[in-house]
Amino acid sequence: MSDWGPIFVAVILFVLLTPGLLFQVPGRHRCVEFGNFQTSGASIMVHSLLYFALICVFLLAVRIHLYID
Repeated sequence: MSDWGPIFVAVILFVLLTPGLLFQVPGRHRCVEFGNFQTSGASIMVHSLLYFALICVFLLAVRIHLYID
């Protein structure tokens, strides 16, 4: 049996934290902008740090596992 939990968590977080798709921190004109489909170097850095922190929390602290037969 293989563990699919880390794969699903990584894919879902990647889609949700893509800068400019749902939200962007920091935005070009405001602190948070929603659905503008633009990005900047600062927002890439912030979103990658958020991704790293959340993936560590979900995989190391919460230990999410999903076994599919």
